[in-house]
Amino acid sequence: MPDPGQGRERPSMRNKREAAVALQYDRRKHRAPRVVAKGSGRLARRIIEEARARGIPTREDPVLVEALMQLDLYQEIPEELYQVVAEIYVFLLRLRHRASLAG
Repeated sequence: MPDPGQGRERPSMRNKREAAVALQYDRRKHRAPRVVAKGSGRLARRIIEEARARGIPTREDPVLVEALMQLDLYQEIPEELYQVVAEIYVFLLRLRHRASLAG
């Protein structure tokens, strides 16, 4: 599994198929976030559309998506991904906080 924390370079997506992964985390039920949807091509676009329609922020990170696509549905993320996924959750919490201040 590639280390999504190293380099954080964004590979060219022209030669790669569009992919998306949705994570869910309920600390009362699970030790770590888990994959609840994943797909490429049309399914990836549908996952992104659903997130936006529900007001769920999205973030593009091809290296992380590549690592998460290797996991099974409903599988918790491995410890190697905790740090990078935690950074995304912090990003999302900040967005939610800013939205609450503005609204």
